[in-house]
Amino acid sequence: MAGQTQYRLGEIFIPVDDPANAADAERFADTVIHQLRSGAPFPMVAAQFSQTQNALEGGDLGWVQPNQLDAAVANLAAQMPPGAVSNPVRVPGGIEIVQMRGKREIGREMGTILNARQVFLPFTTPLNDPQNPTEQQRQTLTRAREASASIRSCEAMEQYAKANKLENRPVDPGEIRLESVQPPQFRALLTSLPIGKATEPLITHDGILVMTVCSREEKNTASAPGAEVERMLIGERVELLSRQEMRDLHRQAAIDLRGSGA
Repeated sequence: MAGQTQYRLGEIFIPVDDPANAADAERFADTVIHQLRSGAPFPMVAAQFSQTQNALEGGDLGWVQPNQLDAAVANLAAQMPPGAVSNPVRVPGGIEIVQMRGKREIGREMGTILNARQVFLPFTTPLNDPQNPTEQQRQTLTRAREASASIRSCEAMEQYAKANKLENRPVDPGEIRLESVQPPQFRALLTSLPIGKATEPLITHDGILVMTVCSREEKNTASAPGAEVERMLIGERVELLSRQEMRDLHRQAAIDLRGSGA
């Protein structure tokens, strides 16, 4: 029903089959919480330790309403901000740990929609050793730095892509929902990047990405028409936002530029 609250939750369920084993289960739950708060990804921990059918999906419960949850979990969820992980809570049959992945009202789901432009300068061979890049990889980084320094608008990004025949990826990746961008460091970059300013070169295994944000707009995405929703979903799946590619961004700091003239 419109206006009702929904939660996007992840869960880790630790069964307690025998009350005599409750203390052991609680100690194990504390160990799991310690791992989570030390930085272990919730989906990975859920896949390893949760005893539910959704464990292999990272413990994802999807969007649920409070009346679909155990009362103790529903009370916790009402107080949790997005991203928070609960303390262990006793539920029928065991102990549950939940992660708040999102909140929304049915019929009203506000989100920040980005309009962006990108260019991707490919490597001719993969960057397998950041400490020993090839000459082509060094030259590509030099080109990317020049592009980053010279591009000051989305129009300039489009012109650069056209002039350099960079058609391996779409210059316009489609609308991107900011809240869906992973990892958080990349989301923070897109949140703070001034409109029209190009990013620093983002080095990946296969090449170098330079991107600029054209606009940010708050929208009620729950009421977006079908075509717009489809476009947003495409935007969320664009390669530049893929987890695999973003995991390679640490190479930017490690690449050896000796001999590049930088």
